[in-house]
Amino acid sequence: MTVRTRFAPSPTGYLHIGGARTALFSWAYARKHGGTFILRIEDTDVERSTPEAVQAILDGMAWLKLNYDEGPFYQMQRMPRYKEVIQQMLAAGQAYYCYTTPAELDAMREAQRARGEKPRYDGTWRPEPGKSLPSIPADMKPVVRFKNPMAGVVAWKDMVKGHIEFSNTELDDLIIARSDGTPTYNFCVVVDDWDMGITQVIRGDDHVNNTPRQINILKALGATIPKYAHLSMILGDDGTKLSKRHGAVSVMQYDEDGYLPEAVINYLARLGWSHGDNEVFSVAQFCEWFDLDHITPSAAQFNTEKLNWLNNHYLKQTDNAQLVELVRPRLEKRGIKVSASPDLSAIVGVYKERVATLNELADAAEVFYIDLHPDAALLDAQLSAEAIPALRDLSQLFATVAWENTAISAAIKEIIVKHGLKMPKLAMPLRVMLTGQTQTPSVDALVTLFTREMVLARIEKNLSKKTG
Repeated sequence: MTVRTRFAPSPTGYLHIGGARTALFSWAYARKHGGTFILRIEDTDVERSTPEAVQAILDGMAWLKLNYDEGPFYQMQRMPRYKEVIQQMLAAGQAYYCYTTPAELDAMREAQRARGEKPRYDGTWRPEPGKSLPSIPADMKPVVRFKNPMAGVVAWKDMVKGHIEFSNTELDDLIIARSDGTPTYNFCVVVDDWDMGITQVIRGDDHVNNTPRQINILKALGATIPKYAHLSMILGDDGTKLSKRHGAVSVMQYDEDGYLPEAVINYLARLGWSHGDNEVFSVAQFCEWFDLDHITPSAAQFNTEKLNWLNNHYLKQTDNAQLVELVRPRLEKRGIKVSASPDLSAIVGVYKERVATLNELADAAEVFYIDLHPDAALLDAQLSAEAIPALRDLSQLFATVAWENTAISAAIKEIIVKHGLKMPKLAMPLRVMLTGQTQTPSVDALVTLFTREMVLARIEKNLSKKTG
């Protein structure tokens, strides 16, 4: 049997990390087995579904490079098919019209709770041999309910959680079509999975309670039952439910925040799945290794520090020219024009070892293209009386040396010896003058990134401020 998996998000919000992990695992399972990966947009919640949310899902999938083989399919475009199947089930006696009003349902459930029973539909309108049904109310549109089996159990071997079973006595007759004729979520999912030949349903464990209802409908339709794999939830850094402050944001926010898609994919892959002790691996390796046997049934915990470490790894592995294409737009978005000199490629090449995100890389690069005004207190703290004459001599020497690392390094050492200084006494004020920061790459490497004219101008400007 050819593997066919699907990712079926609801466009009532953005594609978040939990959804992206589900998409990744479904995609990787299909790729591992040479199967087909399908994207399905479950947009039957008309009031909450938006075109913007649909686009956010498509954008997130594209950014993560989770290419789908079929779709996107939209449930709202499949309404005639759902209604066709409902009519077939009514004709076969597998479903029935129910005229119980919402008020009657509320009263029914309240009475059941008072008796200590589980609230559920009592089957008033369920047709049975020898049973007399109430008179059909005038001018009332009924819902359609599925005739759920009244005995036995629904059981399946979950590919993550192991054996799961529900007693049919715990499941009441599910509404599969509302009074306005629109089919409900659980019914649409069943027909879609049946029509699309889905073989493995990989989804979050918030769907476990839906699964027995869906299996019973599939059985009634004579459809092949897919295998199910329910992924445990993702917790935040602090062990609580994932929220916006620690990860439950749009996948595209990670792009905005300066993460590389390769790093996010690698990180998502390790949220609840492992392959030995391997922490860093390519997408190709992940698809080769991926299986459902090594997914932990316990909750995964989001770790921002780990994501930053991974992103730094991928930044260091990324070609400088490619990084330029990613950093330049971030600088331009800040209104900073990137000139041909200093060389942005050289700048990102030096700083990519030191940053966690593209945004931090843009922060580092920014100082090379703006009219920099270092913090006065910081400059004053570093610019000692003994450093001033040394910096003036260094400026004069910089005006004549070859503008490359070896000569610049030799010039700095010459001035240190001449003035009897330790390296920090000269290097720290020089860093602040050039970048406004005390933490930078080695001072000779830093100076080399600037043009000679910029270095001389920044030294002169800041010495003039200090000495008047």
